[in-house]
Amino acid sequence: MKKLKLTAMAAILTTTLLLGACGTDQNEDPGTDNTSSGNHVITVYSAGPGGLAENIQEAFEAETGIKVEMFQSTTGKILSRLEAEANNPVADVVVLASVPSMEGLKSENKLQAYQAENGDSINPDWSDPEHYYYGYSAAALGVAYNTNQIESIDADWNDFSDPEWQGRVTMPDPTSSGSAVDFLYGLTNANDDGWDIVQNWIDNDLLIAGANKESLNAVITGDKDVVVSAVDYMTYKAKHDGEPVDIYYPKSGTVISPRAAGILADAQNLEGAQAFIDFLLSDTAQQMVAEAYILPGNGAIELNDRPALNEIPTLPVDWENAEEKQIETLNEFTSRN
Repeated sequence: MKKLKLTAMAAILTTTLLLGACGTDQNEDPGTDNTSSGNHVITVYSAGPGGLAENIQEAFEAETGIKVEMFQSTTGKILSRLEAEANNPVADVVVLASVPSMEGLKSENKLQAYQAENGDSINPDWSDPEHYYYGYSAAALGVAYNTNQIESIDADWNDFSDPEWQGRVTMPDPTSSGSAVDFLYGLTNANDDGWDIVQNWIDNDLLIAGANKESLNAVITGDKDVVVSAVDYMTYKAKHDGEPVDIYYPKSGTVISPRAAGILADAQNLEGAQAFIDFLLSDTAQQMVAEAYILPGNGAIELNDRPALNEIPTLPVDWENAEEKQIETLNEFTSRN
């Protein structure tokens, strides 16, 4: 039954590319054997973001001398690949933009515990208490808006069902975006009227527009005015690049969507995999996370040009055993469209 649940989540998430939420698919194939170079090669399956993953890879290789064979894709495609390789494991480390998916891997005994260096400095709410995975970073999901078309905005989630917002709002498709699933799961579990809010958006001509990148682009180009459930680091990066966009977090609270990393149970190079996790949680890598406008797992890392976690109003979300509940959330959402 657990295998069926994970396969169902992978199938749903692979209906389209998780471009914004889970990185980019660079079609890099690390092959099927990393043992020829002994402990000098590890294989990492990473759901981006692409630029950050590459920077971490380069710095890790320079510091340790261990070569990383990197396969970058979406969370859904990585889950499918792990399933296909079950009888011939390749990867040592997996990095996903979905804590529920990591919970699924743990429940299937596909991860192994490791008490990492600096593990105690990482947000415990994003990580497994038994050390099967660590939430090394996170995105906050807010409201992005076109600054050429909206001078200022302070609407809460339920306000976007008002007539003045009809046809002006878009949202990433949760069948394409892991963070959008996190958002729906958090919003509808933290609020008794959560599904009423979502249904009212739909009735107000909400545009469901692909993954995170597509939704944000619709606002950047002015086709729509607002993205609800916008991935904040993408918005800050676009703003830094000169695009007419900004983001805020409704006062009633929003969802924090962690990105997690763990060592696979069948890791071929365990020592190298442990070194990679240690590096990912180090101040060096955590600073790289911050420089990509993403919330680092280590809250002591200084941030620039974005609010810290304690400055963002958040909804309480329980990620434990959330995989099955997220599948139910997806089914409920798709039944309303």
